[in-house]
Amino acid sequence: MNCRRTGVAAAAVLVAVSLAACNRGEAGGGGGEGGGCSGVRIGLAVANLQADFFNQIKQSVDAEAAKLGAEVQVSDAGGDSATQVNQIQDFISRQVQAIIYIPAGATAAGVPVKAAEQANIPVVAVDRNAPDAPAKTFIATDSVAAARTLGDWVVEQSGGQGQLAILQGQIGTTPQVDRQTGFEEALQDAPGIEVVAQQPADWAQDKAFSVAQDMLQANPDINIMWGQADAMALGAAQAVSVSNVPQDVLIVGFDGDVAGIQAVKDGTVDATMVQQTQEMGRLAVQSACDLVAGEDVPAQQLQEAFLLTKDDQQQAQEYLNTHP
Repeated sequence: MNCRRTGVAAAAVLVAVSLAACNRGEAGGGGGEGGGCSGVRIGLAVANLQADFFNQIKQSVDAEAAKLGAEVQVSDAGGDSATQVNQIQDFISRQVQAIIYIPAGATAAGVPVKAAEQANIPVVAVDRNAPDAPAKTFIATDSVAAARTLGDWVVEQSGGQGQLAILQGQIGTTPQVDRQTGFEEALQDAPGIEVVAQQPADWAQDKAFSVAQDMLQANPDINIMWGQADAMALGAAQAVSVSNVPQDVLIVGFDGDVAGIQAVKDGTVDATMVQQTQEMGRLAVQSACDLVAGEDVPAQQLQEAFLLTKDDQQQAQEYLNTHP
């Protein structure tokens, strides 16, 4: 990304904040008694609406806000941190009362939080949190525990032996760091599994396909591939299908988005961890309204993810019908 552009945008935010804060005065109490949401104006800053995972959260936020009478304004950063900094500035200028924030990346992720705080606007971070400027509350999957569960399943299925390739998400983001940590914890009990390749594919299926092809060419004995998101697991599956390697390759993902669940159901991917995207969206709206009303909200609200394997056909269909 263009770091100079980010710096300029960040400076613009901080200039705009002082004006917005003066106009707003104290944080609004639009939540009403008991943390009600009626009339509360919420800005939803999404990292990238092309990703099904983020789309599901958006759909849940919209539905919960409509149910509770809140107004949601949505911005899509398209995966660009600098764009998102400008979009947060716009939310501040519009005097939203709370922001639900899914950072587009690790770079400059703390800038919008600091800007919103200066304008007395509480921030609810979802899926990713800025380590240098955490939001008032952070809602996400307990990715360390979930990745450990997935890793334990891989160890069991492989008999603790294998050549493992890891397709990493965007380096430094909360889910990438936590998923790497949890999976590595599981591998500590399986010294017979050797990590022979790991490289970022930035959550993208097309990039994962290219990276996985290169991995298989360099290490033709790879028999386990882990995509730290379902899109990357699907890219790995495509690469395996055209590589003509003689061995079976165990492929696992993470997220439980629609394409990932369908791939597990079809046997294209062997397993994934299903995140509670709908629940996270509902909880984000409720937390935003509680913060506007001045109520206490936990600093972290971590959710369980569910292991789904190719043997769980009925469960896969249930998830496709109604996502958790």
